[in-house]
Amino acid sequence: MEAKAQARHVRVTPMKARRVVDLIRGKQASEALAVLQFAPQAASEPVRKVLESAIANARVHAEAASESFDERALVVSGAYVDEGPTMKRFRPRAQGRASRILKRTSHITVHVTDNSTAATSARATGGTR
Repeated sequence: MEAKAQARHVRVTPMKARRVVDLIRGKQASEALAVLQFAPQAASEPVRKVLESAIANARVHAEAASESFDERALVVSGAYVDEGPTMKRFRPRAQGRASRILKRTSHITVHVTDNSTAATSARATGGTR
């Protein structure tokens, strides 16, 4: 079973969000939630919300397919951050000039799979990724 969640137009720079996403990639979902809860970075809160949403989506998919669901068996199989649209603002500077301020946004995506699906997909592709 695989599920994903996505948050778009999050007001955090992609570079800062990627630092946080790299902490959880490949970990158990419950362990990743604990890491994100105590991470000092500001980007950890939106990433944690996306991970919680992906876990909830997996629960819904399991109930719809009448399968058993065990949250402890979920693994963060993929997590990535794409760049969203950039808001351009101007700031007054000395001598009548103006400088551009770029307010960057991110699209955060998290994929979770259960252990049995992750093992069979790794065997099918010829190893772990």
